Amino acid sequence: MDGRPHRAPGASPLLALVLALATLLPQPAARAGLWRPLLDLMRPQLEQRLTAICVEAVADRQPVLASQLEKPCNQLAASASRCLVKETDASGKGLAVLGELLQKELGPEGERIVKRCVARQLGLPATSFDAIPLRQLTQRFSGRRP
Repeated sequence: MDGRPHRAPGASPLLALVLALATLLPQPAARAGLWRPLLDLMRPQLEQRLTAICVEAVADRQPVLASQLEKPCNQLAASASRCLVKETDASGKGLAVLGELLQKELGPEGERIVKRCVARQLGLPATSFDAIPLRQLTQRFSGRRP
């Protein structure tokens, strides 16, 4: 081994840097709050993506309806993104979630946080969907069946 951190083929150089920095940090319990500034920087992009998903899902390719849904979907996306950042920060798993996001995938930590936020958005206890796979929740709320 040459002493350099191992990087999977196709992995982002930014991800490699983040992972290298993580080895210098205290144990996981002390990491909560450490990633909040970076998560806050990512919120506008997250809100834009959530807004687009909301409009696309509800408007069903109807331009007039899509324009009317932009504002309510944006409000919902803002609330959801705040929850995602807050839950990620509070979980102490910010590095894991950031790694998932940088790889443009939603892994186990991200899924857990998304399910907690869905429950909160619906006024349920945060752990309500812990035992349900995210794919199943997505299908249920989109009206599609497995």
